[in-house]
This record gives sequence, C-alpha cells and structure tokens, in this order.
Amino acid sequence: MAKFHGLTLALLTALSTAGCATLVPDTPAPETGIPAQWQIPPDRQTGDARTLDWRGVVQDARLQRVLEQTLANNRDLRVAALNVERARAQYRITRANRLPVLGGNLTQTRSGGDAPVSESYSASLGLASFELDLFGRMRNLSEAAVQQFFAQEENRRATQLSLLAETGRAWLTLAADQSLLAIAEDTLQAYQETLRLTERRHELGAVSGLEIAQMRAQVETARGDVARYAAQVQLDRNALDLLVGMQVAEADLPQGMRDEEIALTPLPAGVASDVLLRRPDIRAAEHALLAASANIGAARAAFFPSISLTASAGTASSDFSGLFDAGTRFWRFVPQINIPIFQGGALRANLKVAEANRDIALASYEKAIQTGFREVADALVQEQALSTRRAAAENLLQAARQAEQLSSARRDAGRDSYLTLLDTQRTRYAAEQAAIAIRLAQQANRVTLYQVLGGGVEAENAQ
Repeated sequence: MAKFHGLTLALLTALSTAGCATLVPDTPAPETGIPAQWQIPPDRQTGDARTLDWRGVVQDARLQRVLEQTLANNRDLRVAALNVERARAQYRITRANRLPVLGGNLTQTRSGGDAPVSESYSASLGLASFELDLFGRMRNLSEAAVQQFFAQEENRRATQLSLLAETGRAWLTLAADQSLLAIAEDTLQAYQETLRLTERRHELGAVSGLEIAQMRAQVETARGDVARYAAQVQLDRNALDLLVGMQVAEADLPQGMRDEEIALTPLPAGVASDVLLRRPDIRAAEHALLAASANIGAARAAFFPSISLTASAGTASSDFSGLFDAGTRFWRFVPQINIPIFQGGALRANLKVAEANRDIALASYEKAIQTGFREVADALVQEQALSTRRAAAENLLQAARQAEQLSSARRDAGRDSYLTLLDTQRTRYAAEQAAIAIRLAQQANRVTLYQVLGGGVEAENAQ
C-alpha cells in the first residue's frame, strides 16, 4: 500500500510539472511602413473614430430595422456563426488532450473447455495513455486552436460588417433609383404636355415639323428612361431582399433619395492609423499569426522525448460477491518514454513548414494593415472630393432649372426658338440625374468609410 501511495504521489507531481516549458519563438512585429496618421481636412474635427457603431451612424429608422433583419436572417452570416461554433468545438477537443483521461472498467471473464468452467471479475479505475507536456507541445497545439477560434470569430464580425455595409448601399441604391424613376416620370409627363401644346401650335402654323419631331424624340427618350428605371427599382428590391434574407416590408423601404440618409460621425483631425487594429480582418490576421507561432513551438517540441503514462488500480476476484474483499486489490503503473531517433527528416520538415506558415501569416498581417490604411485613405479623399462635387452638382441643377424657366418664357415671348428650350430641358434633366448620382456616391462612400474603419457593434468589440 505504501508503494501504491508513493507512485500516486509521483504521478501527481509529474502532472503538476507538465507543461512548464514552451518552445514558441517570439512573434515578430509587423513592418507595415504606413504613416502614423491620415491627413484629414480641418473641417472634420469632432467625434471619435474608435466609437463608431452602426446604430448611432444610421439616422433613418427604416434602414435601422432593415439592418436588424439582415443580422437576424442573412444566410452568409449564419454560416459564419456556425464556423465559429465549429472552431470553438475544435479548440475544446484540443484542450481536452492536455488533461488526463480517467475511465472505469468492470469486467467479467468466463472460460472453459476440457477443464471446468471458471469465472473471474475485476473492477478498476485507470488512466489512459497520457502524455506529460514537458516541452509544451500539447499546450502549443491548444494555443494554436484557441487563436484559430479567435480568428474565426473575427471573420464572423468581418462578415457582419460587410453585410451591414452591403445592405446600407443596397438600400441607398434603391432610394436613388426611386428618385431617378420619379424624375423620369415627371419629365415624361412634362414632355408629353409640351408635345401636345406643340402639336396644336403646329396645326396653327406657329412651329415647324422639325420641332415636332425633336419633341417626340424627347418624349420617347423619357419613356425609355421610365421603363429602365422601373426595372432597376425592382432589381434593387430583389437584391435587398436577398441580403436581408427575407422580403422587406413596404414600410421599411425608402421613398427616394431625400434627406433621411445614412451618415457617419465626423472624424477627428489627424486620427491615428492604429485605429485600424479594430478592423476584424486585421484582427483575424493577427490571430492567424499567433496560431502559426504556436505551431512552431509544437513542431520544435516534437524533437524531444515524450513521456506517456498509463496507470490503473482496482480489485479482482473469482467470485463477484468477494470482489471488494481484502486481498483482492491490484495496481498497475506503465510509464513509457518515446525517443525520436530516425524520422527520415520528417520532424525537421514539419518545423520548416511551421516556420514558413508563420512567415506567410506575418506577410498577410502586414498586407492586411497596409490594405486597410489605403482603403481608409481612399475613402477620406473621396469624401472630400464628393462634398465639393455635390455642392457643384446642386448649383448646376439650380442654374439648369433657372435656365429652363427663362428659355420657356423667352420662347413664349417669341424671342427664342423651340430648339433652345429643348436644349435647356435636356440640360436640366441631365443635371437632376447627376445630382442624384452624386448624392448616392457620397452616401455610399460614407458607408465604405464606416466599413474600412472597422465599425461594428461596440458590445462585441468590448468583449
């Protein structure tokens, strides 16, 4: 009995000291070569780029409801969430390998032949082959698994962020096409009324047949635009329904490109570029790098001897009623040392593969940071340019409308020909379309700016 307790104490001591070593190299710092901050115009000096949250960014209540439905129903996001659960289960499996596996066993044996039939019974509690993690191999594999789980979680957040942005852009595109359809319908109605009046004047000999033909061309052009934009609106609705994962209610659809638009909290001047580290794709690349470093530690540990322990203790008797009587106890302790002697270069090749994977993960991490910096810089440049272009488009539209009014008055007064009025009408129509396009581009770029800065649900970011 004393020997059994001594072996048990030795076993517990070995288990407590297992895993105290690690061969993981230091994770190299990325060399991105990006500036410390972006150049942001001085007129955007309020707010905090680190507190972006789509619920505070989106102003329209209808769009907020649509985004909530997207998060609840989109199949791509559901697949991403299931990938996270799979990675979580894989990590738990790997973590379980670091713990001893205990099992109980109750056995009955009957044997016979020419000899009389004999029976024996045994009950035991055993420790299956358990590897002492003296050099951290199992711990490193567990660390790699947990980093891969974190990477999958960040990929899920990246999918969520992309879906929010895509849904916002789809909703805005639908709003813009609705406005373009309304403009085309109003223009068609106005052209048809003008054509009717022109035909009456032609009957009186006041206008030529050329003006009638040109006016009819204007009408048919507007009619074609109405059909084109009507089809595009339906296509936009289909695309929005696919993103949301269900049919969007009429009450949640936009009603044209009005002032109820999505907007971003203005950025502070000189915001530091390390705000990129909140982006889920960059976080995922960082976790992939840490997982690759942990795998190097596991590959290095494979060069060293490993110790596996198997132990059991119980009772055995030829009579079931006497299974737990005195004198029936037994114990068994089987330590095993595995020493790698010749592996045909497999261990060294595995280490080279692990180091190459680490270098690839580091390069991917650096590329993710560089790509993120450029995307934010491009969006900031576009924001400034689109603000100027929108102001110019609004001024052009106002001037085109005024020119059309003056041309109509001069034509009625007989000072200008009808050809001049047709030209001003075409200019006004094109200016209205351009103004809608610029407003859509500006709002879509703000969605992109929110996305590339890594905006998301702050509660998840805190976790």
